[in-house]
Formats: sequence, structure tokens, C-alpha cells
Amino acid sequence: MSAILAPNFNAKPHLHESLESTMATKAIVSYDDTPNDHDALMLGRVLAEAGVELTLAYVRHTTQAQRRREELEEHEAHALLERGARWLDGIDAERRVVVSGSTGEGLRWLAEEEEADIVVFGSDYRTPPGHVAPQRSADKLLEGGVTAVAIAPADYRDVGAEDHRIRTIGVLASPGDDASIASARELAESFAATLTRDEPRVDLLVVGSRPEAPEGRVMISAQSERAIEDATAPVLVVARGVPLSFPALAAAA
Repeated sequence: MSAILAPNFNAKPHLHESLESTMATKAIVSYDDTPNDHDALMLGRVLAEAGVELTLAYVRHTTQAQRRREELEEHEAHALLERGARWLDGIDAERRVVVSGSTGEGLRWLAEEEEADIVVFGSDYRTPPGHVAPQRSADKLLEGGVTAVAIAPADYRDVGAEDHRIRTIGVLASPGDDASIASARELAESFAATLTRDEPRVDLLVVGSRPEAPEGRVMISAQSERAIEDATAPVLVVARGVPLSFPALAAAA
């Protein structure tokens, strides 16, 4: 975390950032009922506290030629999402089933279709508890995707409620990266958290895309990859030039 950069946290946002603050931020939670996707659900619950609207998405990889078998698999897919929705404990969430040979590509398509702002993942299933490692599906969106990517640490679902509180937020940003800084600033105000560059351990790390990334695309540097690997808290990677707004802050204002 020594590489965290937090230039001018107190600077006022640009006009387009202020206007976007009044719009609801939408997040798609990748869910297939595996333990690491329960971690993603928990991170979705945390983001919902900042006013983020959630959609649970399950990507089926095949379809069945026989109508009855296809209807059965479709029913099972929706039942899986219903179980995930119940785990959200009263938080409203839309449910979507997508058919794609690739989970990452299916989620990328859905995010563009729904005009979502964030896609939420759990870590790779081999990740040690309390650490962060992008799974293969997340990697696809970290290499030129059009939405921010949030990744929960392994076993985040089992952490006590008190430890899910967002008290400190770190930022890893390149000079001139206003989007990640503005996103972190709004999150900090929504959670009444401290924005910091000095704490070795934070409750949420916001990472900006690298300077040469096209506007509106997510691309991370080698330095950011190392920071994500070292993280012990959820990570939010922001697209270049696209700040995220959080309506809980706008409502409070």
C-alpha cells in the first residue's frame, strides 16, 4: 500500500462529476452459488449501503436442444438467483440469466445492455482467506472493459458485520486521474469514512486505470496488479475518465 497516491482529495469535482452524482449507480453481481460468489454478494450488500442498485446475474454456458430440458435448466438458473437474492437479506435486486460460452463475455454484454456502472466478483477460488485475486471472468473486464470492476476478498462472506464497515478508503491513482479520486471521495462521504494514502491497511481500495487507457475503459498497470494482490480489503477498479456517483450521498445532501 505504500504506492497509494491521493492528490488533492479536497479539490472540487468537475461539472460532469457533479451532474452524475444525482444518478443511481448500478452494479451487476456475478453469482453462481459458489462460495467465492457469496463473497461477491456480501460486497454487493456493502455497496448497496452507499445507494448502489444491484442486479444478480448468472451466466449459463450452454442451451439444451430438447425444450423440456431447456425449460428445466432455465428454471434451475432462476431458482439459483432467488437463493442469492434471499441471502441479500431484504435488499431489492433484479435477477438476470444470460447465456454465453464465457462468463466474462456474458457479463460484459449484460453490463452494456443494462448500462451498468460496476460488475462485482468474488476472488479466484484458490485465493487464501482475506486476500484478493481476480478470477478469470474478472480479468476479461480488467482488460478493456467499459465498467468498473469490484472484487471481494476470499471469505469476505464470513467476516463479522463490524468488520464490513468502511472506515478508511485508499486510492491508487496516476497523476491526473480524477475519476478514481472523485469516486473514492464520494464513497468516503457516503460511508463517513476517511480517505487516506498513509494507512497500510484500509477497508476499501479504489484503483484507477492506467493513463494510456482509452476514455471509458478499464486497464490496469503492473503496479496496480501488485497492489490488488497485496490487498486484504475489497478493491474497486474505475474506468479511465468515468467517475462513479453514489446516490446515498446525493440524497443526504
